[in-house]
Amino acid sequence: MPKPAPHADHVSIELTSPQSVNGRRAAFQSLWLLVRMQHAHEADAGVVRLADLRGEVSDASTLRMVVSRAFRDFKTWGIDAGWGEDTQREPRFLNAERRSQGPFWLPAAEAKRVRVLVQGRAATAAEIASFLGLRSRRHQQAAGSPPPDAVHLQDAAFWKQLVASQQAARQGRLMAPVAGEKPGENLGGSALESIRLAGTLAATDFQRALVTLNEAMLWRRLGDNEQARRRLQALKKQRLAHHVAGSDYLGAMECIVSAWCAYTARDLPLAQSLLSGMAEDAVRGLVLRHHPDVRFEWCNLWALACRSRALTLSADDKPAAAALAEESLQRFGEALAAAFESHSFDAAQHVAANMGMAAWLFDRVGLSDLPALAHDGNTDTTRRAVQWIAFSEWLCGHTDGQGRSAWNAIYLMRIARGHCRPEQQPTLAQFRAQKPLDPTAISKLAGPLADAFDATNWPARWVQVAQARLADHQAGRRRYPGLQHCSLLFEHAWYAAHAGDLKAAEQSLALLREALPQLVPSDRAYFTESWNDTLPAELVLEAKPPRRPAARRKAAPRAVR
Repeated sequence: MPKPAPHADHVSIELTSPQSVNGRRAAFQSLWLLVRMQHAHEADAGVVRLADLRGEVSDASTLRMVVSRAFRDFKTWGIDAGWGEDTQREPRFLNAERRSQGPFWLPAAEAKRVRVLVQGRAATAAEIASFLGLRSRRHQQAAGSPPPDAVHLQDAAFWKQLVASQQAARQGRLMAPVAGEKPGENLGGSALESIRLAGTLAATDFQRALVTLNEAMLWRRLGDNEQARRRLQALKKQRLAHHVAGSDYLGAMECIVSAWCAYTARDLPLAQSLLSGMAEDAVRGLVLRHHPDVRFEWCNLWALACRSRALTLSADDKPAAAALAEESLQRFGEALAAAFESHSFDAAQHVAANMGMAAWLFDRVGLSDLPALAHDGNTDTTRRAVQWIAFSEWLCGHTDGQGRSAWNAIYLMRIARGHCRPEQQPTLAQFRAQKPLDPTAISKLAGPLADAFDATNWPARWVQVAQARLADHQAGRRRYPGLQHCSLLFEHAWYAAHAGDLKAAEQSLALLREALPQLVPSDRAYFTESWNDTLPAELVLEAKPPRRPAARRKAAPRAVR
């Protein structure tokens, strides 16, 4: 193996075949990468991505080998090249095990040493671009075509893949593809698979940062806060390392997803602290005021946090709880307005359901005397709640029906059985004597929005409603996150037991017990308390989870929408 050359003042690269470095023959792929890095440095692009090598000097199967050979050659030529997102690091301190992942770059001092030649004279920009397979800026402008930082036709493949990921997420295909596709349907892979493919097609810093943001949002929805936070850290590095277009928007969304992670972990003070800091920040506050999508996310999450705090305080500090409840409903209203401002029916259906459930929950804990809830009795409050949830379901039908989550069904099943006033740990006879509202009664309460409850998605009995959604989850047609899945299992167990099918109820309770460890402690407490307090004693004795400590108070589970 040749010894590394001492660092000379200049490194001369001859582009004319046979290519050479400092007068000695050089491997084309290694020389190409060096010239590409120098070009990126001169063009202020900064880095060369793995995607830039594909099709030019390598295919996917040989990339690692090409990169390893290139860096061995760089060492021989006396060039210290770097890799990774942080272009300010000194190359000798970087972890070589991650080198093959890219991106690649030249430190400023190294880039100044590179001299690119054609037959011994300085190469022109057009000649360098021709060698690299690029079009020079001069040629583009002379031809009347857009500058290199404008949108290119190949970007369409990236945006198409990004849309595919977002559509898969709306359809509930977060990690697993839809099972039972019809031939020719080609619904595509999961949201996570699609966004990772989009990452391989990303050609700009903004596109790469957008991929990282969407990955963080997907991991958050999947309930994996650790993965979500890792992607948020990567997004922060991407934004700080480069002047990324859209950085203000990305920074605002980074803050919101961080707050969602805190909310999912039930750290409400941290969630609201992050949101408050965002609103008070001069730059992010401006984005919040003028970007309806960001405003929707902020208002919806703030309202959910206020709702949780109001329910927690309702027994001990009624005035404080009432103020929080009023603020929650106000922010839900602002979120709904922002959703329609951005023409997002999907966002609107989420917040409409949240408003309905908030109204019902506040009434349950004695917080109905609010300006936003003119108190006309429990029946009217229930009707108001059902109509908001029916509106949410109606909106789902206007987003091709694929955006349905399980929350609307869960909320309505909880409202229906909340109509009962059960004894604590009732006997089976007492339990079955209760009269929850049936789907027909709920449909009547929906009034003019009753047509949202079509027979396909809303069977005649609640146990069938729950079973249909659990079957979708089991078959992979939907993938409901942990809290939704556990809620469906509990509702199915409750209604199956009420119908006298204890075997089916026990099966769902067994699955629920297996799934509970994935939830945060406060959500686990809700299910174990509801299990012990509302189900018949015979069933509880058959499959009884650990009892809660006597001092704990039952709280409603927080919906993550």
